[in-house]
Amino acid sequence: MGLAGALALTACSGDGSGGSDDSASPTPSATATGDSGGGTGGSGASGAPAGKLEGSWLTTAGGKAVALVITGENAGLFATGGPVCSGSTKEDAGSRSISLKCDDGTEERAKGTVESVDGTTLKVTWEGALGTETYTKAEGGKLPTGFPTAGLGS
Repeated sequence: MGLAGALALTACSGDGSGGSDDSASPTPSATATGDSGGGTGGSGASGAPAGKLEGSWLTTAGGKAVALVITGENAGLFATGGPVCSGSTKEDAGSRSISLKCDDGTEERAKGTVESVDGTTLKVTWEGALGTETYTKAEGGKLPTGFPTAGLGS
């Protein structure tokens, strides 16, 4: 249930109950990000349109699934058996950054920099000991091909 639950949470987060409560999960934005095919096509973070970050990104860390969900400038992170985090993404000095606040107070993924992003892979370098994580894009609520699921439990 862990990963499926995290993905289900992301599908249900747009309930329209607005507010600026920091403990609330991110609410998807209905505004589309403008990359109408005229972008540069490079995979580096520099100048990468926010639209390339849009979607559900999955990785494993310490044998647990981690889902990073980005909608517009909103970001959420769910880890099986771990914290639920919400925050934002923004362009900062030519690179994209991710800022998150987790419900359990952990800060290992509080601040990250997007190193690269393309249609299937996202690399984020988190400040502190965690370092760089590579995420694979999930399409249509399905696990990416080759995503390691052994030991994740249900």
